[in-house]
Amino acid sequence: MPDVRAKKRGRGRPQVRSDEETKSAIIDAASEQFKKAGFAQANICTIAQTAGISTKTLYRLFPTKADLFGELVTTKISRYILVLDEASLAAMGLREGLERLLLAYGRLTLSTDAIAITRLVLGESDRFPVIAKVFIENAINRTSVAMEKWITLQAERGLISVDAPKLTTGMLRGMMVMEPQRSVMLGQLAEIPDEEVIARSKACAKLFLDGCAT
Repeated sequence: MPDVRAKKRGRGRPQVRSDEETKSAIIDAASEQFKKAGFAQANICTIAQTAGISTKTLYRLFPTKADLFGELVTTKISRYILVLDEASLAAMGLREGLERLLLAYGRLTLSTDAIAITRLVLGESDRFPVIAKVFIENAINRTSVAMEKWITLQAERGLISVDAPKLTTGMLRGMMVMEPQRSVMLGQLAEIPDEEVIARSKACAKLFLDGCAT
């Protein structure tokens, strides 16, 4: 009899989500809302409802809309950072390591979600400077670190001739994504197929190394 009552009590009480699980649900809901409505018009109540929580819970975890946007950007970038293991990159050959870096960066930056976020920031940063600040700190600066570290390491090994790793990083990033990203943002393309991102990473790596390899 006690076992039966225990089972009944277990069925009657819904499982409580942890804060991390709740945050993940909020981020997924916010991503869709920001893409659909933009930053200014994104509705916190809609985000909370979609995530299956109260607005009170949402504001406890993310006190402002800017905090929520910042966490969204950070989450997207963290997935990119996880792909790039420093030890593995350092052990790779010169061309293979650079192709891996550029491919990971291209897949992140040229994804539908990333282009939507970039479009949002460019379109609304004049009215909301905080989102530009968040984007620069959490996206642009963080994605530069791994590439700049790799370039510096190869220069120290004497494998490439580079005087300014930070400047070189910016040029590589632009070469990899600027043209296809602009084509999508201007409506010339719907999306960038993964095979094109792969081909572009190889072409950019070859072009760079043909000019900089020692």
